[in-house]
Amino acid sequence: MNAIRNLVVAILMTVVTTVLLGLVYPLAITALAQTFFPQQANGQLMERNGRTIGSPLIGQGFAGATYFHPRPSATSTHYDAANSAGSNLGPTNTRLIEDVRARVKTLNQENPGTPVPVDLVTTSASGFDPHITPAAAAFQVGRVARARGVGEAEVHRVVAARTEGRTLGLFGEPRVNVLLLNLDLDRALPPLAGGGQGSANR
Repeated sequence: MNAIRNLVVAILMTVVTTVLLGLVYPLAITALAQTFFPQQANGQLMERNGRTIGSPLIGQGFAGATYFHPRPSATSTHYDAANSAGSNLGPTNTRLIEDVRARVKTLNQENPGTPVPVDLVTTSASGFDPHITPAAAAFQVGRVARARGVGEAEVHRVVAARTEGRTLGLFGEPRVNVLLLNLDLDRALPPLAGGGQGSANR
């Protein structure tokens, strides 16, 4: 009898916890999130001209000289949000060394004689870091200014306004959100007509 009673109790506990933790709790949290924090709950998707263009929470590729470029992506299809991953290559790995050297060579052609910030030639752990360092943004200012036909000082001002400090003044490092920076650029310093405006690679 005890064995049967224990079996019944175990089955009931399984059913109850499944309903509470597998259905009621997720639905309640989803309802609260959609009611009080709908933008955050839906990934903070941003739209322009009725079209979703990205989220400031996840990195994406940008093509064209008129835009700031993010960190490289380690996914097999670049910036594939369904396949988040780092490269998992150690610092002595030959492939990583070759990839970094190739990226440095390309960027040196863009900005000769200027040291290349490390985050422009290495991927983040997730492969989708939406931020770059202020140094990485400053490295790209010359190219962006030339492509948009404006002075570098004007682009520097846009970068400075979009630069975020350490969280609570203590945690992390200063950073620049690439998507938000590019949107600021389009508003403040539109590219020249026919200047080959780039677009996000989605």
